[in-house]
Parts: sequence; structure tokens; C-alpha cells
Amino acid sequence: MIVFNTNKGAITIELDFDKAPNSAANFLQYAKDGFYDGTIFHRVIDNFMIQGGGFTADMEQKSPGSPIENEADNGLPNLVGTLAMARTADPHSATCQFFINVGDNDFLNHRDKSPQGWGYAVFGRVTDGMDVVNDIKGTPTTSAAGHQDVPVEAIVIESTTVTEAD
Repeated sequence: MIVFNTNKGAITIELDFDKAPNSAANFLQYAKDGFYDGTIFHRVIDNFMIQGGGFTADMEQKSPGSPIENEADNGLPNLVGTLAMARTADPHSATCQFFINVGDNDFLNHRDKSPQGWGYAVFGRVTDGMDVVNDIKGTPTTSAAGHQDVPVEAIVIESTTVTEAD
């Protein structure tokens, strides 16, 4: 289990090492290393997702490790409360950024191994703290540092707790 202690409350996450071993291990390593501490949810879109893991409160991008192979073909759908790897247009470009689905986002699911069909790899789910996630998804947003949908008031992951229950 991983707990993000945010300035809005705690979010508890369970990783799926069976269906998304590489994504789960990648996320767990960033969490253990303290990489997410001090990062923000920098992209918030109600009824879609809240994205974090890559920027500090002053919108400076953190330096991630190497990209991982996309595991979106694992059968896990992008449903409310699931965690998935964020990435660029390159299907295999995910590093540290993730998002929590706040809508059932079927269009993000794996369809085929084409650049348009790869989808976004689900690797975990929120087991406690959906009230916090729902609070975050409704926060007012603006544009900042060339990014859209940035919360007006920074939503900070103040600390990360990892327990070996996984």
C-alpha cells in the first residue's frame, strides 16, 4: 500500500503487481525514493482525471528516470478510482507521472498495438480517500507555466508512506 498525504487529505493506493508488474514496480520505486514528496496534482479535469507526479508547486518539472514499456494490454480498464500511467504520444514513454481516473474513461483503454490504440496502463486503484480525490477533481483551475487545467491553489503531495502490504 502507498499513502499520499496531501494538503487535502490522505489517498491510499493498492498496486496490481499481477497484471501490471512493471508499472507497479516503477511507481513503487518512485514512492520509496520520496520522488513524489513535494509534487503537485498539476492537471485536474472534473469527470476525467487528476494527474500528478511530475511537477513541484512552482511548476518546475522534476527529472524522471527512464521510460517503461506500456502495459495497457493487461485487461485493466480505466474506471473511476483506478491509477494509470501518464505518457506522451509515444505509447512507451511513461516515467513518473500518473493519473487517477475520476470518470469511466473507456477511450483510454488498450484497443490494439498501434500508436492510437495502445491506451494508458492501469496499475492500481484507490482503496481509501476517494473523498479526497473527489474534492481535488472539483478544484478551480487556471493556466500556468504553459499548462492548462492547473489548480489555482496547489494540491501538494506532502509525503508518501509505503507499507509492504503489496
